[in-house]
Amino acid sequence: MLEKSQNLVFVGMPGSGKSTVGVLVAKRLGLGFIDTDLLIQQETGRTLQQIVDQDGYVALRKAEEQVLLNLTVQQHVISTGGSAVYSDAAMRHLKTGGTVVFLNISLDTVLARIGDYSLRGISKKPDQSLLELYEERSALYSRYADLTIRGDALNHDQVCDALITGLGSIKNQAAPNK
Repeated sequence: MLEKSQNLVFVGMPGSGKSTVGVLVAKRLGLGFIDTDLLIQQETGRTLQQIVDQDGYVALRKAEEQVLLNLTVQQHVISTGGSAVYSDAAMRHLKTGGTVVFLNISLDTVLARIGDYSLRGISKKPDQSLLELYEERSALYSRYADLTIRGDALNHDQVCDALITGLGSIKNQAAPNK
């Protein structure tokens, strides 16, 4: 399914299931699991929302970039923060050793799943609406994705199934025809 040194890198909006589905996929495939939001909090000693409140959204993006650039793991599912895609250097680093999976959900699903996003530590410009952020990020997620899973109508187990099936398709496409 995956090369021995490969990782699965999850990108997507808050509420897309990166952490929840990530743990399930890691268990199914026998991989490790890393949530980079937790690494940021561990390294800074603050929650993501505290970083945004105290230092601004750019500081959170920089902290995330550093965590991602310093990540050197193999055979892991990596759940990135929603703003990982703002760093081309970090995404190139993650793609060199991994398959990027975009867990794609609609804005309505984002809102239904995360509720009051003002407490979520979302890295966005102060005057930026959630719709504007969604549209901006969706384009970036699509740009870096090797595989996109549409998760609006799926539960977590169904997303896992779709992802594992999708990984098989990617591997078959990469294999030379005999």
